[in-house]
Amino acid sequence: MVTLVEKQFQLLITDDNPSFRSILREVLEGRPFLVLHEAESGEEAVEVVQSRRIDIVLLDMHMRFMTGIETLRVMKQLDFVRPCILITSDTSEDVKRDARDAQAFSVLKKPVPRRQLVETVATALTTAYDLAAG
Repeated sequence: MVTLVEKQFQLLITDDNPSFRSILREVLEGRPFLVLHEAESGEEAVEVVQSRRIDIVLLDMHMRFMTGIETLRVMKQLDFVRPCILITSDTSEDVKRDARDAQAFSVLKKPVPRRQLVETVATALTTAYDLAAG
């Protein structure tokens, strides 16, 4: 999927594992339509979205205090349009159901293939912000 976008989108990577945040950053860096930010916890992610515009969020499921699902619920209360993508090694039916109920855009299984990550982010942005109509 190739999308020509003149706007830059603010993407927040939220994971308590610095190595995995680095991997996600490496995959997404250099894409001119993305400006990347990081948070190491659900609580920090909530603080970030309250202090600056964040257009899309990648969330780890298992973090110390707030899970990805709990963080997702708060994110959706703050801005229903903002797509949130859950990334987890636990893709059980319970997790998928909880993510769907919390309005996750997608659930990706760790380790997520590069292409799948990029395509999911692009699709989420296109869907949420109606880029196809532009």
